[in-house]
Amino acid sequence: MEYAQGAMNDEVKATRRAAELRAVLNRAAHQYYTLDAPDIPDAEYDRLFQELQALEAAHPGLCTPDSPTQRVGGVVLDGLKPVRHALPMLSIRTETDTTAAGARKFDEQVRNFLAGEQRRTELKASDPRHRAAPLPEEALAVLGGAPIAYVAEPKFDGLAINLRYEHGVLMQAATRGDGETGEDVTHNIRAIGQIPLRLAGDAPPVLEVRGEVYMRRDDFEALNERQRAKTAAGAKNEKTFINPRNTAAGAVRQLDPVTARERRLSFFAYGLGEVTPAAQGSPRWSSHWDVLQALKSWGFPVSALARRALGAPELIAFHEDVAGQRDQLPFDIDGVVYKVDSLVLQRELGFATRQPRWAVAHKYPAQEQLTTVQAIDVQVGRTGKLTPVAKLAPVFVGGVTVTNATLHNELEARRKDVRVGDTVIVRRAGDVIPEVVGVLPERRPPGAEPFAMPAHCPVCGSDAVREEGEADHRCTGGLFCPAQRKQALLHFASRRAMDIEGLGDKLVEQLVDGGIVRALPDVYRLGFVALAALDRMAEKSARNLVDALQKSKQTTLARFLYALGIRHVGETTAKDLARHFGTLDGVMAAGVDPLLQVPDVGPVVAESIHTFFAQPHNREVVEQLRAVGIHWPEGPPAPAALLPLAGKTFVLTGTLPTLGRDEAKDLLEAAGAKVSGSVSRKTHYVVAGEEAGSKLDKARELGVPVIDEAQLRALLAGAA
Repeated sequence: MEYAQGAMNDEVKATRRAAELRAVLNRAAHQYYTLDAPDIPDAEYDRLFQELQALEAAHPGLCTPDSPTQRVGGVVLDGLKPVRHALPMLSIRTETDTTAAGARKFDEQVRNFLAGEQRRTELKASDPRHRAAPLPEEALAVLGGAPIAYVAEPKFDGLAINLRYEHGVLMQAATRGDGETGEDVTHNIRAIGQIPLRLAGDAPPVLEVRGEVYMRRDDFEALNERQRAKTAAGAKNEKTFINPRNTAAGAVRQLDPVTARERRLSFFAYGLGEVTPAAQGSPRWSSHWDVLQALKSWGFPVSALARRALGAPELIAFHEDVAGQRDQLPFDIDGVVYKVDSLVLQRELGFATRQPRWAVAHKYPAQEQLTTVQAIDVQVGRTGKLTPVAKLAPVFVGGVTVTNATLHNELEARRKDVRVGDTVIVRRAGDVIPEVVGVLPERRPPGAEPFAMPAHCPVCGSDAVREEGEADHRCTGGLFCPAQRKQALLHFASRRAMDIEGLGDKLVEQLVDGGIVRALPDVYRLGFVALAALDRMAEKSARNLVDALQKSKQTTLARFLYALGIRHVGETTAKDLARHFGTLDGVMAAGVDPLLQVPDVGPVVAESIHTFFAQPHNREVVEQLRAVGIHWPEGPPAPAALLPLAGKTFVLTGTLPTLGRDEAKDLLEAAGAKVSGSVSRKTHYVVAGEEAGSKLDKARELGVPVIDEAQLRALLAGAA
């Protein structure tokens, strides 16, 4: 008897604890997935989840349909079962006029129908054989000139779903299908965290919620990244996906629920199906807006973009406003939806050919279209990146006529297997560069050859290389290639490189576009007269630029190396190269192995430096720059250990009396010191000037020595 009593107590405790865990976990899931405001750490959620799993394993009768553990079912079904909808899932009529006229047209149609109903009522009233059924007051107000109240919502590009709840628990989920009969996809819908397994608040005994399953753009990109990684690792049949809509729909209709979990689907609710015993339109709700608020109260995500709108002008404003946000939204939409807000008016308007008269989908210009590839060209960007571009038969997509679409790089072009003559799907979203997102291989003409990146730059003929681990090919003729001329010149003149004050974007545009500067050395051949004759170039500005050019000729080897714009060679690497080799000729003559002896220079950087100086064009430009008078101190490299400040770490803060921050940094690094941006216990000195801030406070707190400019100069001179 005691044993039985103890077992009963254990069962009661387990039941109570399981209920507590389900409540906590369901609430946490709502906070995380729907409100995007998690209130418990992931580790705590996992701990509670595992505790609930263990309880249900020990007491199988505790596993309820609303348990969070049911989101991760692993049973693969034999097939999807048909589901007869209690109320048909009807489609909404589409307005294909993508301009403001589409909204005005819908508003007029609603008004005209109500006016026709009024006329029929009047005719019936004049005929004694018929009893008149007067229009409701709301309709009469509209006919009297009052604006119609609408609810405007985004039109999600996903898969319509009907969710059936009984006594607050999710019992079934079905696709739209043909409107009358869909498919049972409950096993996959349970995996979507935004869909509650048990409703919050007071819900009717039977409640059907309708909404859209979709895939966020970031989740879609992450999925394709995973697919590409699998392919790169040698996996087969790991295709990438064309668009989020088809990917979401495919996941929902899979037999294996693991697929739905892996694709990270999302959900928005926007309406109701069967509701008993309180029917839609009863005193419980008087408007569609009320329905949306009820959906929120039960725990469903409802789009924050949805809003009320009075009359056609506010519908037009909504259409335009959402169009402006469309490209920044985290999910795809292909239009907006207008619904008459009043449920009384909705019933009065009714349906036409199984489509509601009280709603319409107002589309945006299509973002995807079919066209054919006429050629594949290779363009060279300002940084030397080679990009294959598909030349297309003109097609109207995303509101403009598209003739070019990027293929990004050779790997992407080969992954998509885009060939000349192919029929392709082209996508354009807002100001985003059009791209080919898919190929229809069944329409491929015979003899179409796979794309291959050229071995040489199509602009200057220099070698085109793709570094290990990189996706992009790049032109190696950075100092010579016309396509890179502006970028090379701007980098060369920048403050941390040659520091040519006054040589900015606008002037570089004029010099390059006018054919005045064809290579970097040409800048130093510019005279005062030629500069003063340029647009928006005053005599004083011309004189200042001539002086800046002359001043820049006296530089350092590190600055010159950095100014050349060698890929992967930043300021620190340039200083390491200058310190290690001592002369430019030493750097230019070095093979990969000697370059690898430089501190912090790895195989990729060494190969990049060697390839740069192996190009005859680049060596010629370097010699011409020397010939126009650019010079720097050279000599045998000093062993790092012999430099006066070797192994010391400095931090600069505030404004020094005579030294600029960059100048002080250069002097310290030339003396072998490291200059850091933050103070720590490993800092040897903090150099403080006027208006020193938190770094000075931190140094005092840690007991790090603080010195001024005079003491710094003494250290640099080796006097301390």
